[in-house]
Amino acid sequence: MQKTEIDATNQTLGRLASKVAIVLRGKNLPSYEPNKLPENEVIVKNLKGARFTGNKFNQKKYYHYSGYHGGIKARKLSELWESKPEQVLRGMVYNMLPVNRTRDKIIKNLKFN
Repeated sequence: MQKTEIDATNQTLGRLASKVAIVLRGKNLPSYEPNKLPENEVIVKNLKGARFTGNKFNQKKYYHYSGYHGGIKARKLSELWESKPEQVLRGMVYNMLPVNRTRDKIIKNLKFN
């Protein structure tokens, strides 16, 4: 298993997430094969030091719908970032991975320090 450490200090969150997704899939290696499950582990350090551009931090909202009438809930990015910054980055990387059977297996190799 190949381990890669990425320092999140002073990096924008979207660019950081795309770097992490590329390394998790193994696309940075010459031995990349899209049909093989890569054995790369990414450790993200200093996630609290990541930055946001524009007004996203105060204006972006994440919605959750329970399936019932009036069951939609919205949370601002600033609230979610204060309580669970790992969940924010994990969700971003998860959506950047291919939608197939390997996605759930690949995201398990994302760790935080």
